[in-house]
Amino acid sequence: MTINTRSKYSEAGVDIDKGNRFVEKIKEVVATTHQRGVLNDIGGFSSLFAIDTEKYKQPVLVTSTDGVGTKLAVAQMCGKHDTIGIDLVAMCVNDIVVGGATPLCFLDYFSMGKLEIDVASEIVEGIAEGCRQAKCSLVGGETAEMPGLYKTGEYDLAGFTVGIVNRDQIIDGSGIRVGNTIIGLRSNGLHSNRFSLVRKICFQDLQLTVDSRVEELDATLGEELLKPTRIYVQAVLNVLKSYPINGMVHNTGGGFIDNIPRILPKGCKAVIDRTSWAEQPIFDFLKRHGKISQEEMYRTFNMGLGLLAIVAEEQADDIIQRFEALGEVPYRIGRIESCAEAEAQVIFSS
Repeated sequence: MTINTRSKYSEAGVDIDKGNRFVEKIKEVVATTHQRGVLNDIGGFSSLFAIDTEKYKQPVLVTSTDGVGTKLAVAQMCGKHDTIGIDLVAMCVNDIVVGGATPLCFLDYFSMGKLEIDVASEIVEGIAEGCRQAKCSLVGGETAEMPGLYKTGEYDLAGFTVGIVNRDQIIDGSGIRVGNTIIGLRSNGLHSNRFSLVRKICFQDLQLTVDSRVEELDATLGEELLKPTRIYVQAVLNVLKSYPINGMVHNTGGGFIDNIPRILPKGCKAVIDRTSWAEQPIFDFLKRHGKISQEEMYRTFNMGLGLLAIVAEEQADDIIQRFEALGEVPYRIGRIESCAEAEAQVIFSS
């Protein structure tokens, strides 16, 4: 007896032929991200990337994995899927560049109940755009149909990146000294953090929809919430060619209060001047309508600064000018001072 396993699998809700067509459709998009070192196309069982041994004499591989959290729900509510992939790449590559690493390659994991090729293609377009911004090669991924696990229109994403840095160029905060200056780079709004709280305030408490136009935001709520996470990779790597950076922070969930101490040496505290930069209106909107304390805001959101760089005071002005020339909006936001406490601290001066 011959059993047609393909038709049986299709009856269970998984279409193998559609999956194959999807892979063929995205091959050209994926190829636009490939940098020197990629040795094979997508579609194999694994991806190959050759290390430039002339450039990296003491290579250390740096890895990171992340997702986009419940910002995915906003994309699904809006029916807009072409920017969420940028967020996915950003959350991973920003994490490794703050250690001084150059992202080499990126892989994604995309799962849904039933494959919708148009939606999936939009997502991959976004991932490819994020990789192009970071100059990181999209070398593969996994697309999984899971009928019965996801409702119609729902999907989930995860991303994985591998980067590289010479051992003597690793940035881990050990070079931070009292008297250093803290520079903050402007964010693109909320980025991809704490969206469970954001959604509760906006959609549950205020009963707004993604199409609600909020005057103080000068946008619909959906437009504001879906602003993609800014990718700082190329700006940071450019600055590092000319200037040392003693420590960096990817200012994500946990905000200033939880993230900065992760890189501060013992005996140091970060003193932040909250009046030194302009916060985007979305933060005041959430604070007022969510009745969130000032301290909790700075422990929850990036408050308008997505990446922090700690540098020598005598080089701060030059580094700020370089960031400006690279299209970033930098602010001098604070300094490193000595601290009698054993544990690193973050203090707000105003």
